[in-house]
Amino acid sequence: MDDEPLAPEPHRVAPRPVRRISRVLPGVLLLALCVAGCTGGSGAQGAAGASRTGAGAPGVGDALFPRLGNGGYDVRSYRLALDYTPGTRHLRGTARITARADRALRSFHLDLAGLAVRKATVNGRPARATRSGTELILTPASALPEGRTFTATVVYDGKPKTLTGEDTGKEGWIRTDDGAVALGEPTGSMTWFPGNHHPSDKAAYDIAVTVPEGYTAVSNGELKGRQTRDRHTTFRWHMGEPMASYLATVAIGRFGVRTTTTGKGLPVYVAVDPTEAERAKNITAQVDDVITWETRTFGPYPFSSTGAVVDHLPGLGYALETQTKPYFDAAPDTTLVVHEFAHQWFGDSVTPRVWKDMWLNEGFATYAEWLWEEDHDGRTAQQTFDDFYDGTDDESEGIWDFPPADPPTVASVSDPPVYGRGAMALHQLRRAVGDKTFFSILRTWLKDHRHGNADTKQFIELCERESGKDLTRLFDVWLYGEGKPKKP
Repeated sequence: MDDEPLAPEPHRVAPRPVRRISRVLPGVLLLALCVAGCTGGSGAQGAAGASRTGAGAPGVGDALFPRLGNGGYDVRSYRLALDYTPGTRHLRGTARITARADRALRSFHLDLAGLAVRKATVNGRPARATRSGTELILTPASALPEGRTFTATVVYDGKPKTLTGEDTGKEGWIRTDDGAVALGEPTGSMTWFPGNHHPSDKAAYDIAVTVPEGYTAVSNGELKGRQTRDRHTTFRWHMGEPMASYLATVAIGRFGVRTTTTGKGLPVYVAVDPTEAERAKNITAQVDDVITWETRTFGPYPFSSTGAVVDHLPGLGYALETQTKPYFDAAPDTTLVVHEFAHQWFGDSVTPRVWKDMWLNEGFATYAEWLWEEDHDGRTAQQTFDDFYDGTDDESEGIWDFPPADPPTVASVSDPPVYGRGAMALHQLRRAVGDKTFFSILRTWLKDHRHGNADTKQFIELCERESGKDLTRLFDVWLYGEGKPKKP
C-alpha cells in the first residue's frame, strides 16, 4: 500500500582561510545526553536484546557512537519534502523512508533530535510514535516480516537544532546571514530529518525544498525541477548514488548560481553567496582543474554531477565534503578545494563502516593535498612528511597525541592524528611498496568499494595482497602505535 503523496503541505504565509580545523564534534554533547537518558541497551547488547523482542536496535554498535544509527533494517531511499521560512526559522517536513527489514520487526527506531512529530505511518497505516532522547520509535499496526520492504512516513515540524561542541564548533541546522545550511558530520543530520543516521547505512535521496521566492535551495545531486507558486519556489534534487546521511545537505540563501560542465562533460552546479562572489570568481575553474587532476590520480569521478556551495558564514571555521557539492563557509583556496573534492572518492564514495576509521577519510584527503603540491612545483610528499615529522609544518601540531586508526573518544575523531599522521602512514606505505603499486592500491580500493562501506582491516589486506609484502610492522607503527616513532 502506498503512503500519501510526498509534497509539502500548502504554504501558510508567515507574518511579514584556514584549510580545515580540528574540532570537538558537537554531536558529543547530544549523544552523551542520549546515552545517559535513553532506556535499553546499546551496541551489541542492545542489538541482541532487540532481536529477542522483535524490536529494532537503538544503535548499530559503533564503538564511539553506540546510540547512533539503528539495527533491524536497511534503508534503500529517502524522499524528503521540506518547507523552510528563513524569517521564522520554522521547518516543516515530510520524510518517506523506504527500507528492508533484516529481521521480523514489531517496532523500529529512527534518529531524530528535536522537532515535533505530527503524524507517522508505515505502509500507509497509522503507526504509534514514541520518543526517548534522540530515538524515535515507530510501532506499525502489524509486525513487519523479515525480508519485507516497507515504507515509513513521518510528518514533523519545528525549529531545527544547531548542535554546539565544547570549542563552539557547530553542526546540524545552522542559521546564516540570509538563510540556513544543514551540515551533518557526525550526528547533525538527525536535526532536520528522521533516519538511520550512521554511515554504514547509505541510501539514495530525493530532496524537495520549498523556500520564499528569491531564495535558492541547494542540495546533493542533480536539480530535477524548479517551480514557483504563491510566491514560493520548490527546488527538487535527486541523489541517485548511495549517500551516508552525514553527507546530505541543504543550503538556503540568496545565492548566485553558475551551471556549466567540466572539460570531460560532467555537470557542475556552483552556488555562491554574493558577499563571496568576488573572492570566489574562479571557483568553477578550480573545481574543473581539481577534478581533472584527481580523476587522473585516483580514477573515475564517482558521481554523475559535481559542484560546490560557497557561503558566507563567519565563525564556522570548517568546510565539509557534502556529497557532489562540498560546502565552504567562505571562498576557499585551492588546497582546501583539493581536500574536500578528494573526499568525493575517499569518504563519500568509499565510506568508513565505523567512525573509528575516520582516517580513511581524512588521512587520504590530506595526502591528496601533499600529492597536489608535489605535482604543482611545491614540496615533494617526502618533504611534507619531513616537515610534519619535525613539527615545522603549520598543521603538524598534535599529530602524535594518539594513533590515527584508534581515536580514543568521539571528541578526537577529527583531531590532528587522523589527518596528518594518517597521511604520514600513507606516505610510508608508498615508500614501502613503490609508486606503481601504491597508486594501483588506491585505484583498486576505490573500485572494489565504490558507493559502499569499508574498514581499515580491508585496506591493510588489500595492501598486502597487491604488494605481496607483510606490512604488519608498518601499520602497527604508523596507524596503531602510541607516540612518535623513530624517523624512517
